[in-house]
Amino acid sequence: MRAEQMLATHPHVKGAVNTALARCVEACFDCAQVCASCADACLGEEQVAQLVQCVRLNMDCADVCLTTGLIATRRSGGDVPLIEAQLRACQLACARCAAECERHAQMHEHCAICAAACRDCERACEEAIASLADSQTPAH
Repeated sequence: MRAEQMLATHPHVKGAVNTALARCVEACFDCAQVCASCADACLGEEQVAQLVQCVRLNMDCADVCLTTGLIATRRSGGDVPLIEAQLRACQLACARCAAECERHAQMHEHCAICAAACRDCERACEEAIASLADSQTPAH
């Protein structure tokens, strides 16, 4: 993806990109796609009734990740408290989805892939939150 490259071109960023936040944007969009795909795959499984919570958490996580990626991408008039709150929500959604997918990972490869994507996004959110705390000015 090109999040860092694109953010660097923003007039308010002027090339000073918050790399951790840019990586988080990419992780969020990746996780949103993987979660949407996992939910769809779960719906195709024969024992779908056993996967209802997994589908629910996949869909919730996909929505939260997508929203987080979009909010973190916007650089005009940055709102660090909102970005941080959204990153924390994303971190929680990813942790919950990963835990549920890990329960099914032995039986369903799509759940194993999804759990890994969620854990990656969870870590990316944590690093992005830390990068916001480290900076005294609005994140780029």
